[in-house]
Formats: sequence, structure tokens, C-alpha cells
Amino acid sequence: MILPYNTLVVLSGVGLLGASAGMVGAFAVLRKRSLTGDALAHAALPGLCIAFLLVGGRNLTAMLLGALASGVIGNMVIAALVRWTRVKEDAAIGTVLGGFFGLGVVLVTGIQHMSSTGSKAGLDSYILGKTAGMTAGDVYLILAASVGCLAVVLLLFKEFKLVAFDGDFARSLGWPVYRLDLLLMTLVAVAVVIGLPAVGVVLMAALLIMPAAAARFWTERLGRLLTLSGVFGLAIGVIGTSISATFAVMPAGPIIVLTGTAFFVISMLAGTKRGVVVQALRQRTFRRELAERRLLRAALEISTQSESADRTFSRADLQRRFVTKASEFERAIADGLSSGALELRGAGTYSLSNAGKVRALEIVRGHRLWEALLIEYPELASSVADLGSVSIAPHVPSEVVEDLTARLRAAGQWPELAP
Repeated sequence: MILPYNTLVVLSGVGLLGASAGMVGAFAVLRKRSLTGDALAHAALPGLCIAFLLVGGRNLTAMLLGALASGVIGNMVIAALVRWTRVKEDAAIGTVLGGFFGLGVVLVTGIQHMSSTGSKAGLDSYILGKTAGMTAGDVYLILAASVGCLAVVLLLFKEFKLVAFDGDFARSLGWPVYRLDLLLMTLVAVAVVIGLPAVGVVLMAALLIMPAAAARFWTERLGRLLTLSGVFGLAIGVIGTSISATFAVMPAGPIIVLTGTAFFVISMLAGTKRGVVVQALRQRTFRRELAERRLLRAALEISTQSESADRTFSRADLQRRFVTKASEFERAIADGLSSGALELRGAGTYSLSNAGKVRALEIVRGHRLWEALLIEYPELASSVADLGSVSIAPHVPSEVVEDLTARLRAAGQWPELAP
């Protein structure tokens, strides 16, 4: 199906807007400046009105430049309040958001009551957006701004990366963190300004934050996060605009934002890195693995103390050593039998298989190495991220492992397989 020219223009413009806003918004989210985009969007409204009054009519380029100037001033006011006063960042953002937006609404109302061109200014459309009114010139403007933002991000990728994740370390290296942060917020202001005709000052913050927030559930790498944020922003803009074009009664701006909300909810549930479902499955898997480790440790300790020739042990002995819920104990027994670590020798009697003995020995040795590491090398243990690992070998130098092993052998605490 061939789409009408106007629809193609709108889809292209909103898609480009979503991609650029998603990419720039990713840095704002990582920098914990998500609400700054909302403040900049609201702070842009007075600049629109002042530019309209200065030009004497509706000139999109002049009005967007005025909005950009107003947004940058709002960003500078936030930065100044945080840096040179005792006002916290959230309070500074709320102050700038409310003050600038209130001034903008007053100016919009005053312009609409002007006798000449005020009633035809249509400035109220910038509050909630008017996507259908986008022209080819608007698309070229959005394209130019998007390319400019992309160029700055690629040029200063290393600097933005360090500032976003560890501003204090960057400052200790002598980097101009304040100026880099101001440049980053200027890029956010540019993305906000070019999005005003499409979704307006009220909803623009959602287009900045939602793609990055959704992408955060899918990746831990910054490069992938930026790419995925841009792709999500593009998809949100195109899908939302398509729905609005299909159902004429639905306004484009709110539908775009609702589409972004759907992307966020789906990512929150199904994201492969931080999604709720994946996290729940990982926790369930880890609990079962931990229960298996405890069961095999208990089985090895009981079997080494067993007086029977075949090293068997009863279910009751195992349950007394493996103190836990009955349901968790039953599941651990079932997992041990299914994995082949345990063997059923009779009614309520078990033994460790050869593979189970090796696995249990590995678990007991690993557990004792972790205990020794915490006692002998607490500074190394505090830097280990994965304390749930069976072995300490992947996390500490090999000479530390050899030293701890020798200490355990000398103390008679290094278990060996019984003949």
C-alpha cells in the first residue's frame, strides 16, 4: 500500500525525532537527569512566545531557536542553583519547571488575545503537540539536528561515558565535568526543541526517557544501549503516528507516549538483562542451585562418617543435616536424583554417585576457600562481585588460591575423596 505524502512526511519526522531523542535521552537517564528533560521542555515555552513576539509572526525556525535559548537558560539556572546554593537538584528542577512553564502559559494567553495575529498563532499546539501539521521543512530541520547530536555524541563518546558513570573520577582526572554536563544537557535541549511541534512540551519528556528506560532492561553495554534507545525511539514514533493516522479520533502526541509506555512495560517484563520475568527465573534457578550445593555438602559429610561399606545414608539423616523447608528439601532430592548426583539404594536410603562425589567435593572445597578468603584476604573478598560462585579461582589471583589451599591442607581442612 502506498502511503499519502503527508503521512510519509509525518512518519519520517516523528521517526527521526524518536531516534534522536532516545539516543540523547539515554545519557540523561544514565546521568540521573531524566526529569531535567521535562524541565527543559517546559522551560522552552517562554522562548517560543518571546520569539513569536520579536519576529511578529509564526516563524518556525525563529521560534525553535527561541525555545532552544530558553531551554538552555533553564538548564543553566538548574546547574547554578545546584552548584552555588544549598538547593537540591530535584527542588531546582521543580522550581525551574514550574516557574518557566507558568511564564510560558501567561505569554501564550496574552498572545492569543492580541488583536492582530495573536489569535492565529496556534501556540497552544506546542503544549500538547500537533503532529499532523508537520511539513517537509520540519523534517529537514529534525534531520539536521539529529545528525548534529549524533556527531557530538560520537566525537565525545569517551568523555560522556565517563561523566555518565563516574563524574567524581572524571573530575579527579581534571576533566571539565561541569562543561561536559552542560553540553550534554544542551543536546537534551536540542532534542526537546525539535520535538515540540510533534508532541509538545508536556509529553516531550516521555519521548526522551521511555526509549532509554526500556532499553536498559535489555543490555548492560553503553554502545548497545544507545543503539537500542535510538531504535526504540524510532519504533515508538512510527508506531504511535501510524495508530493515530489509522484512527483519526486519536491525537498523535498522547498515542506516541502510550506506545512508549507499552514498550517500557514489555521491556520491564521480558527484558533479557533486567526484566522482571528473567530476574524471577534467575532467582529461582539460583535458589535451586544453592539448595543442591547444600544437599551435596550434607550428603558428602554424612557419607564420610557412615560406617556402611557402600557409604549409604538415610533420608532422615540427610534431612536433619539439611535444615530447610520440606518442599525445598523434596525438590533438592528430586534434582539430585534427576542429575545423577544421588542414587536411590532402597526405601529411604541414598548414596552419592561417582559424579556426585566429585561435585560435592568441589562444593565443599569451594566453600572452605571462600571462608578462608574472607578471613585471610578480606580486602580481596570485598572487591568480588559474584559471591555466589562455587570457586574463588575466577575472581582472585592464582597465588592466593594456592596459598589458601596450602593453609587448609596444613590445618587438615582440605577434604579428599575417600578410597
